[in-house]
Amino acid sequence: MAADAGGWFVVGASTDVGTERSVVRVVDGVEITLWRDVDGSLLAGPGSCPHLGALLTGCEVMQGEVYCRWHGLALGREGWGRWRTFPAYDDGVLLWVRRPVPGETPTERPMITPRPPLERSISAVVALAGVCEPRDVIANRLDPWHGSWFHPYAFSHLEVDEGASSDDRLVVDVTFRLSRTWGVPVRATFTTPDRRTIVMTIVDGEGTGSVVETHATPLGPDEHGRPRTMVTEATVAHSGRPGFAVARRLQALVRPAMRRTASRLWVDDLVYAERRYEVRRRGEFR
Repeated sequence: MAADAGGWFVVGASTDVGTERSVVRVVDGVEITLWRDVDGSLLAGPGSCPHLGALLTGCEVMQGEVYCRWHGLALGREGWGRWRTFPAYDDGVLLWVRRPVPGETPTERPMITPRPPLERSISAVVALAGVCEPRDVIANRLDPWHGSWFHPYAFSHLEVDEGASSDDRLVVDVTFRLSRTWGVPVRATFTTPDRRTIVMTIVDGEGTGSVVETHATPLGPDEHGRPRTMVTEATVAHSGRPGFAVARRLQALVRPAMRRTASRLWVDDLVYAERRYEVRRRGEFR
């Protein structure tokens, strides 16, 4: 859980930022505006206009420049005065921004774990915020033992293979429920490529190669001074079965179902993460 993240934070899904309007996200209390360059690549910069401080969200984007809604100041890759862009990256599923982080060594690109080929997969992303710290989110996912008890609608027959697991990898056998009586047994691994990310990879059974990436981004304190964290979870589903090609053609219908499933799990798991933060804040738990 202490692995260096290189200063990179997930700030949304690739589909969140189009070519016509800017979007603002927050990382550790810092407003960041996101938009697309002329070649479609992701650009990022401070969320306030350097002229009079207007919030640069929903601004028109033309020829790779974002135009302030108040006075039309054009801001692009070259910046303006002290207003300078931040390193940003679109990996095809998620958007990333790099910010200075004490104790982290900046890297040119974020650490992207292996995924199945996107052109032969279905990806879906959900994002939910909670009152906790990133480590509470990661700790939740590093506790697979709670899965079949806390989420009986989604999992059953969950066993951690202690012999196959190691200090940097948990190996789990679990059945994903399709209904009360039907399920799909798989073997999965859980790894933490960096301190704000945990990845589940199906290594045997239906959907081998599919991944679920959970990313925790600090948002900064709320009005009561409590830390808030955005959970962004990307599911990249893949299968070699002939029927999966049909599912891919219907992915506009499949994606909402994938998002509903992930959101339901995280509604429960944010209760877990928030409670873990609260008892730790009170000094009752470490």
